[in-house]
Amino acid sequence: MFDILMYLFENYIHSEADIMVDHDTLTDELTRAGFHQDEIYKALSWLEKLAALQDTETYPCLTKVGSKTFRIYTDEEKRILDKECRGFIMFLEQINVLDVMTREMVIDRVLELDTKYFALDDLKWVILMVLFNVPGKETAYSQMEDLIFDEPEGPLH
Repeated sequence: MFDILMYLFENYIHSEADIMVDHDTLTDELTRAGFHQDEIYKALSWLEKLAALQDTETYPCLTKVGSKTFRIYTDEEKRILDKECRGFIMFLEQINVLDVMTREMVIDRVLELDTKYFALDDLKWVILMVLFNVPGKETAYSQMEDLIFDEPEGPLH
């Protein structure tokens, strides 16, 4: 499923292609690209749920949290998000790329990926997808892109 999300993000969202594609056309294209239909439906459902997380009436917990919070991860979250991933999330909060709401959206979407192995690079792409889909987070999205795509010049020390 993650491969499909990456394909969609790179070919439609990140490339600024026409995003208004009908569900059947998109399903046909993904099938021609070699993806299995059940995985396609899971990926499309994942994207629909991402959009639904912005509904403050359905998910009021995402908007009712104070700005000075400390996140304690559940055992399931720690199993999927290793120390490196959790540290990166904390770093992004400290530099104001993620706020409490977007952090929780990222964690929610990661848990829905249904994967046994999840790496830091995968997390970075999920964060980009979340930030892209949240209105008003254009600056945070741009900062995240810079963190991922800009290679440091010269020595690091």
